[in-house]
Amino acid sequence: MTDLDQLDRPREACGVAGMWSLKGSGVEVARNLFFALYALQHRGQEAAGICTWDGKRLHVKKGQGLVSQVFREKRIKKLKGRSGIAHNRYSTTGGNDLANVQPFYLNTNDGTIAVAHNGNLTNARTLRRALEVGWTSTSDTEVIAQALARPLDDEERAGAPDWPGRLERLLREAQGAYSIVVQTPEGIYALRDPHGFRPLCLGVLKEEGRPQAWIAASESCALSPIGAEMVREVLPGEIVRLDDEGITTVRAPQPGLFEQTALCIFEYVYFARPDSRVDGQSVHVTRQRMGWRLAEEAKVEGDDVVVIGVPDSSLVSAMAYAARAELPYTEGLIKNRYIGRTFIEPSQAMRQNKVRLKFNAVRDNLEGKRVVLVDDSIVRGTTMEQLITLVREQGGAREVHVRVAAPPIKHPCFMGVDLASHGELIAHEHDEDEIAAVVGADSLVYLSLEGLHAAVDEGAATAGGHCNACFSGKYPVDVRACLADEDQKHSLAGRALRIAEAV
Repeated sequence: MTDLDQLDRPREACGVAGMWSLKGSGVEVARNLFFALYALQHRGQEAAGICTWDGKRLHVKKGQGLVSQVFREKRIKKLKGRSGIAHNRYSTTGGNDLANVQPFYLNTNDGTIAVAHNGNLTNARTLRRALEVGWTSTSDTEVIAQALARPLDDEERAGAPDWPGRLERLLREAQGAYSIVVQTPEGIYALRDPHGFRPLCLGVLKEEGRPQAWIAASESCALSPIGAEMVREVLPGEIVRLDDEGITTVRAPQPGLFEQTALCIFEYVYFARPDSRVDGQSVHVTRQRMGWRLAEEAKVEGDDVVVIGVPDSSLVSAMAYAARAELPYTEGLIKNRYIGRTFIEPSQAMRQNKVRLKFNAVRDNLEGKRVVLVDDSIVRGTTMEQLITLVREQGGAREVHVRVAAPPIKHPCFMGVDLASHGELIAHEHDEDEIAAVVGADSLVYLSLEGLHAAVDEGAATAGGHCNACFSGKYPVDVRACLADEDQKHSLAGRALRIAEAV
C-alpha cells in the first residue's frame, strides 16, 4: 500500500477502545467496537484488532490494513462476548508486522488478559531486561502485558490477582506515554500515564434511560457513532474499571507520581478529530482560536488576497484566520479522499510529486490572486514545497504566503508520535525566511508558542498542563536514552550513505 494518505505529516501511534455490557442487554460488543475503531481511524491506519471475552475464553481478530479491510460481517459475528477491547495501530516502537498488531493477549497463571495501548514507553528497554521473559514481538505493548502478568508480592496470601495493584505498579515503573485498556476476567481497566500525554475518555450506552454498557475510548468522537454519550475523561494517573457496577475509580491519581500534567498539545493542532472534546474543550473551537491568533500575529495586507486551507485538519484554522483578518476565504485545494491507501503503486514520476495525486487546485478561485495558504504544521517541508508549486502552476496564483497555525517543529517526539528525527525536521536548523526559500513561498510565518498556548489554555481544564517538547525541546520525562538511539541511527545511516556513494 502507498502512504499517500499521510504525505509529510506527523503520525499518531494508535487509538484504543474498550466496552463492557450488562448481561442480557443485547449489546453487540464487537460490532460497537468496530464502529468505534472506524471513528478513530485517523489515529492509526496500519493495522486494527478486536478482542472479546465471553466469560471463558478470548476471541481475537486482528490484521494489517484499515478497519474496513481487516473486518467483515462474518468475522464480527465470531467475536462473541459481552466485553472487549480494540485497537488501531500506527507503529512507532516495533515495526509494522503482524506480531506487533494489537490487542496483545497473554495467558497468565491468573487467567487470560489482553492489552491495547496508545503511546510509547521511553524506558521499554530497561523494563524488558528486568522482566526476564521470552518475547514474541518488538512492541512495548507486550512489555506492558508481561509487566501486568507478574504477581505482586502479597498476592499469594490473598489467593486472587490484584489487577488494580498491578496497574498501580505499572504507573510507578513505566515511563513515557500510555493510555491503556486491559481486558481481564473481572472487568475492563482503563488508565492514563501520570502525565496524561494521550487522551482517554469514558462513555455510557443507554436504552430508555438505563445504562446498558460502558465504553472507554481515545477520543469522544468514537462515542456518538454507537449511540453512547460522554461521561468524562480519565484523569492522568487514574485507574478505572468497567464492569456490571458501571464505571468505578479503583485508584485515584496518587500525589507524588508526577510533577505536572503534560497532555500532548499536538492533539489540538492535528491528531484529534475536530468533533472530539479533549481536556474539557472542543477541538474545533481550539483550532478556531489558533487561526484567530495567527491572523493577529501574521496578517497579509493588500489587494487580491484570498485565504485557503490544506484539507482537512487545517480548514478550521484557515477559515478563522480569514474571518479575523477580514479577508475572503475560498476553496483552493480539493482533496481526493479515495486514493489514500491503494494497492496499485504509482510510478516513480508520480511518487516524486505525490501531492498531485492527492490534491487538485481550483484555478477559478486562485488565478492571479495573492494566496494565503494556511496549514497546521510543517515537518520535513517536502509536501509544502509541492503544494506551493501546485497552487502556482495549476492554480495560477500570483503569490503564495504560507501561514502555519502552530510553532515550528524542531524536535522529535518520543511519547508515541512519529515526527521524524532532528536531521529530518526542516525547522531544526532553518529559520522562517530560510524555510520560505526552500519551499518556494513568498513569505512564511508560524504561530508563536505563546500564541498556541494562549489558544489552547483559554478553554482547557488543565491550563498550562501540556507537553510542547516538539516545539521547545523541553521534555517532561527523561529521554536521554531515546536521544542516544536517535544519534546512533543517524550515525549508521550516514555510514551506509557514505558506503553507497563510494560504491
